[in-house]
Amino acid sequence: MCQNPPKCGRIFHVGNAPIVVAKGGFSGVFPDSSSAAYSLALMTSLPNVVLWCDVQLTKDGAGICFPYLNLDNSSDISSVFKNKDKVYLVNGESMQGWFSVDYTLDELSNIFLTQGIYSRTERFNGNLFNVLTVKEVASQLKPPGLWLNIEHDAFFRQHNLSMRSYVLSISKSVIINYVSSPEVSFLRSITTRFNRSRTKLVFRFLGLDDTEPSTNQTYGSLLKNLTFVKTFASGILVPKTYIWPVDAGLYLQPHTSVVLDAHRQGLEVFASDFANDASFSYNYSYDPVAEYLSFIDSGNFSIDGVLSTFPLTPSEAIDCFSHISNNASGKEAKFLVISHNGASGMYPGCTDLAYKQAVLDGADVLDCSVQMTKDGIPFCLGSINLIDGTTVAQSTFSTRSIIIPEIQGIPGIFSFNLTWKEIRSISPAISNPNRDYRLFRNPAYKNAGTLITLDDFLALSKNTNTVSGILISIENAAYLAEKQSLSITDAVLDALSKAGYNNQTIKKVMIQSTNSSVLIKLKEKANYELVYMVDETIRDALNSTIMDIKKFANSVAISKASVFPDNHAFLTSVTSVVPKLHSFNLSVYVHLFANEFVSQAWDFFSDPTVEINSFVNGAGIDGVITDFPGTAIAYRKNRCLNMGDNIPIYMSPVQPGSLMQVIASEYLPPAEAPFPVLTDSDVVEPSLPPISKTAPTSDTGGSAPTSSPPSGQPRIAACVFLSTLAMLLTSLLLF
Repeated sequence: MCQNPPKCGRIFHVGNAPIVVAKGGFSGVFPDSSSAAYSLALMTSLPNVVLWCDVQLTKDGAGICFPYLNLDNSSDISSVFKNKDKVYLVNGESMQGWFSVDYTLDELSNIFLTQGIYSRTERFNGNLFNVLTVKEVASQLKPPGLWLNIEHDAFFRQHNLSMRSYVLSISKSVIINYVSSPEVSFLRSITTRFNRSRTKLVFRFLGLDDTEPSTNQTYGSLLKNLTFVKTFASGILVPKTYIWPVDAGLYLQPHTSVVLDAHRQGLEVFASDFANDASFSYNYSYDPVAEYLSFIDSGNFSIDGVLSTFPLTPSEAIDCFSHISNNASGKEAKFLVISHNGASGMYPGCTDLAYKQAVLDGADVLDCSVQMTKDGIPFCLGSINLIDGTTVAQSTFSTRSIIIPEIQGIPGIFSFNLTWKEIRSISPAISNPNRDYRLFRNPAYKNAGTLITLDDFLALSKNTNTVSGILISIENAAYLAEKQSLSITDAVLDALSKAGYNNQTIKKVMIQSTNSSVLIKLKEKANYELVYMVDETIRDALNSTIMDIKKFANSVAISKASVFPDNHAFLTSVTSVVPKLHSFNLSVYVHLFANEFVSQAWDFFSDPTVEINSFVNGAGIDGVITDFPGTAIAYRKNRCLNMGDNIPIYMSPVQPGSLMQVIASEYLPPAEAPFPVLTDSDVVEPSLPPISKTAPTSDTGGSAPTSSPPSGQPRIAACVFLSTLAMLLTSLLLF
């Protein structure tokens, strides 16, 4: 680990590693500019993290840290001072709300900060965080660096308050490392006073078409005149799209020359608008570490700092992931990366493109969920219902929709009712599990690629040297045998034998099922690693049940919540399931990992790397099953994993229950019933039925739909929150 990040001298601009600027602290979790947000940023970021404060002036001239000019945006002021809102002109436009210029500091001590971005959790609003002054942030938190952002200087002057006087005055008693403003006149008014100081002045660019009030030029025009900017600033702060433009479809365009142009003028470059739960370019596959690396490790340039509401993530990106060789072995963390329908986060699952991407990503194990066609051909698709992974509902086959209660209670179009030729004529469809949140996956390729047979999958895997194994999933075997005269188990064994996988010497072969009778039958016929997938979330398993599992399986696949239970997306604890299964010499694989931030508990900070790290280094699992194998492989290669006891705090596993302990009692989510214990009856299944002698019809076993076709807790290793985050609020009460 770089113990002195500014002097690391890797290959960054002028030899310094980029700095992390925590916007309002860790405001992606706690209310912006609150004591908790600032404290968490200091606890979880690089040692030289800089705290950002948006300065507002009170009626009596005190400088407070608050993210917006309108105080109603992130506080409860509207309920404290009811009907006291006003309308003012701000940069020529009317703004209605509550403003700091109308209240003394003493009056504002009666309001409390709240989460201003409603997509983030509001459960910390009950923690009664007071407004902090700049002096309080500096004296009580003692940050390594402090950044004051000054906006609306003209507005404050209209109310007989001087931002210039305030900044010059506060700088005499508080070390200010950076002062930024989007107003040229303000920075020019103080530049001579800071010429010989350690304080750096930074010109903040707003939207390219926005007008800078004192010059009446657009920020786009000012960007073309960096020589002028250099006369009053030592750096620029630009929205990240200034550097990596994004088109209307949210895809990256070629990077601009902004960084190189600014560096040629001797200006430092900082980028803003980073947030793990913000809109991402699809090029990053919802992985915030990948986004940061494009700014600090692009191979063409590196910016000098990032402004983020989740400062932990750029900290890990800078210190652990930047400048890693493509040949890095990634052996520090010993766990399998198992694809889920290939790289299904980037391409339609189980297509040639999804599998090729998983190979490029470096996945250890490629998976194929086997389905059977009407003419008995096994192929790969995530579901027996074609609606789930193809455009069949919009095809001429939509009339084949039926209900099969043994499989599902809603209409479906099932693979065994179409021939392989018919299925091949249908376009695949990318999975969008978070469609309700308007989070879509790679829409430009939503119907790209082609589905492949099991034979083709085995050939692809066999001829790929980087893939160490395959995982075959088998479901609905009993129904297919009894109602469709199809033996999916025999089809899989025949395909493996024909491809030369009749032993484990070529590659590891894993066969997974939620049905113990399938694994029992396979164990009788072949010597493969058999994986029992537990199809419910559990908190424990009986010893006798685990002994039953060992009779037919070598490993177990469980859900994420079976390791870290959660309540309303807050981790509550860690179960004993993993160590207990390990004690019986069973490997444990966990599903399903995805990068989208709504797929993770709040405790993981909307960062898939934090989540993977907590399961691997915290819970000690043996493998991840993931839609985004590239993210897991990148995590496995990061250099911080080989540091032993010196691993930095931002790469330590989270402590389950820490955030929950911080929530005020009246804001706690309602208690939920505990998950069940896995018992013998959950595992024991009837033997597979023999193959039916009666040839099925196209809708055998189903009925036509009534509606139209459907469109004890083990100890976790060192944690992010040190011993417990609950201590944080206790200490904050002293402020």
